[in-house]
Amino acid sequence: MDEDVFAQFLEQLQRYVKERLLPAEEQMIAEDKVPDDILAEMKEMGLFGLTVPEDHGGAGLNTSQYAEVVYTMAYAAPAFRSIFSINVGMFNSALKNGGTEAQQAEWWPRIAGGEVACFGLTEPGSGSDSAAMQTTARPDPDGNGWILNGTKRYITNAPHASVALIMARTEKEALPKNAHVSAFIVPMDTPGVSTGTPDKKMGQAGAHIADVMLDDVHVPGDALLGGETGKGFRFAMMSLDNGRISVGAASAGYARRALDSALRYATERKAFGEPIANFQLIQQMLAESETEIYAAECMMRDVTARADRGENVIRKAAAFKVFASEMCGRVMDRVVQIFGGAGYLAEYDAERFFRDARIYRIYEGTTQILQLQIAKHMLRDFEGSI
Repeated sequence: MDEDVFAQFLEQLQRYVKERLLPAEEQMIAEDKVPDDILAEMKEMGLFGLTVPEDHGGAGLNTSQYAEVVYTMAYAAPAFRSIFSINVGMFNSALKNGGTEAQQAEWWPRIAGGEVACFGLTEPGSGSDSAAMQTTARPDPDGNGWILNGTKRYITNAPHASVALIMARTEKEALPKNAHVSAFIVPMDTPGVSTGTPDKKMGQAGAHIADVMLDDVHVPGDALLGGETGKGFRFAMMSLDNGRISVGAASAGYARRALDSALRYATERKAFGEPIANFQLIQQMLAESETEIYAAECMMRDVTARADRGENVIRKAAAFKVFASEMCGRVMDRVVQIFGGAGYLAEYDAERFFRDARIYRIYEGTTQILQLQIAKHMLRDFEGSI
């Protein structure tokens, strides 16, 4: 999207978040769902197709623009971002990097129009460990197609999704590493596909996750992403770079919301006859939070600019996600501390911010897994330079 047009869109989105979404949070939390009228508005605004190419019905945002939108949307409760995040993040990224022209022509207009997508990688016994993946896809003996069996766990938006990108084992083992995993585009209304009851969670009300069960699911041959087996894990990992940038941007945006809330509270709450904002140790917590949020914002703009230049950002996307998500947790903890006893009460936002933020350090790769990945790539790059 043209930068001037994008700047106007972002300004309108900022107003929408503060004037429309923030007042709707109480209803969304009480009902544990994004209100239908707001969902319709978000689809009308084109939020479900932000990264889809313009000639396929989307807005054609680049990575930097996409991250700015996520950062802006994340100022509101996480569910408002979560409902469209897989569409414009991992599903679109996999379709862009690995889809055939026919797959792109079919699915880009559909997700841009508001059909919800989900991404099926994690299983009850495996997440980042693809070698432990149990979901299988075997050739259909009756014709050109595949039969899928297995269960996927913790799948964001599964209860609302029209389509899933499912990672499945097409070989027992294969070389090179992870070549036994392929990716399949599976409409959720395909016979044999079912979803479990949405899981009860610590936070992020209105954003739903559930199991996806695949019981002898027959899909045609053209459901195989890219039309070639053994590429699924690579497509998934390329998509996860995008997902990690999204989580990092969301962490920074939500931390900014919490810090603004703490600033407001600190200037209004009085102790010993004056606002607690006048106390130096309160000021220390505010300043530390501002410093860390600013660092995350800078990392976001650097890694997305690199991605838009075509650089390999696997290491930097992981580093951004680790720092931003851990930073968000520290900010939320300080915010609760600034609120004092009120920060422990459900009637104040600080308590909700604290619970909502905890997941950011877990999904799209835990901090620990990503630290291992960062170190692995550091060592590989170092060894290649000597």
